Amino acid sequence: MKNFNVAAARSNLSHPPFDSQLPPRLGLFVSAVPNDDFTEASNLDSHSPKSGNKTERALQPGPQWLSGRFSHPTGVHEFKVYVPSSYDGAATSLIVMLHGAGQDADDFALGTEMNLAAESGGHIVVYPEQGTSANMFRCWNWFRPADQLRDSGEASIIAGITREVMASYEIDPTRVFIAGMSAGAAMAVNLAVTHPDLYAAAGIHSGLAFGVADEAFSAMSAMRMGTCAPQLSAARDAIGVRRAVPLIVFHGDQDTTVHPQNAEVLMQMHRSLIAGTEDARASVTTELGQVEQGYPYTRNTFCHGGGEVFGEQWLIHGLGHAWSGGDSNATHTDARGPHAAREMMRFFDTVADARYAAQSGGVLED
Repeated sequence: MKNFNVAAARSNLSHPPFDSQLPPRLGLFVSAVPNDDFTEASNLDSHSPKSGNKTERALQPGPQWLSGRFSHPTGVHEFKVYVPSSYDGAATSLIVMLHGAGQDADDFALGTEMNLAAESGGHIVVYPEQGTSANMFRCWNWFRPADQLRDSGEASIIAGITREVMASYEIDPTRVFIAGMSAGAAMAVNLAVTHPDLYAAAGIHSGLAFGVADEAFSAMSAMRMGTCAPQLSAARDAIGVRRAVPLIVFHGDQDTTVHPQNAEVLMQMHRSLIAGTEDARASVTTELGQVEQGYPYTRNTFCHGGGEVFGEQWLIHGLGHAWSGGDSNATHTDARGPHAAREMMRFFDTVADARYAAQSGGVLED
């Protein structure tokens, strides 16, 4: 049985304001409080009556920006959760967001504006945080072999946090998604490959393909060159007979940190995995667009023979190593590109809706 340590988080510009009159509540998560003090509850079991149940959480007025800690054999890992104001206990979607180097949950939420997109759609968002004890630059260690396995390393930590939030709120298990930026994007690829039963789709921004590196030096080479081959056989073994997770991929063509060729390698890997597990008759359509007073872009959409979308690739012309769209007050964000958070949300909903319709005989309920 897992134990948890939770603390209140301060409100910031990445989400609408809280009702500062609400007292903090003990449990897995605690609402933000209006000052610099926080209430901490040590070693609380998430299944204890003290921590509240799903019904009690649904009755908490929102939106909420919550802080939590997850116990794992490797230690205690911090994360934050955004709960939209519309959450009433009905099953909703969950989006897992993995930050890039030098970022934390607050910075990443502000820059991506994923909380604002989630508020509009009524989705819950969780932000696992990488600690400096694991990586001095707060990078996810996506390149280490132990972190590319299903039941090992950081992949198992992130999957564990995902499941804990699913257990704490009413989450539709067919609408759980993962996304990330840079090192977080590369780790999101690892999770999509190793946990296709957990994640319905993935959003990859400025990331890399699965298995292109196995230690720090090869990771730097893969990032700079974009010519390293993915480990397709290992990816196929990880997926097994399960479906390959649909991907929406963003990359700037002026990225000098993670070469844009990595997006091409990733999509080639993805198409190979799709061909190995599903309908190989794929079609590609290309759209050229322009953000008003911003960057032009090229979007490729990949579909099965039956018309179901399994991938999108966005190349933003003029964008460097930065999240496309969002709030430029945060790090590694450029507001002049297409709004990646909203486009990811649209893609996630489209994929989940199509999958539901296919499994229910073509009937999609409102």
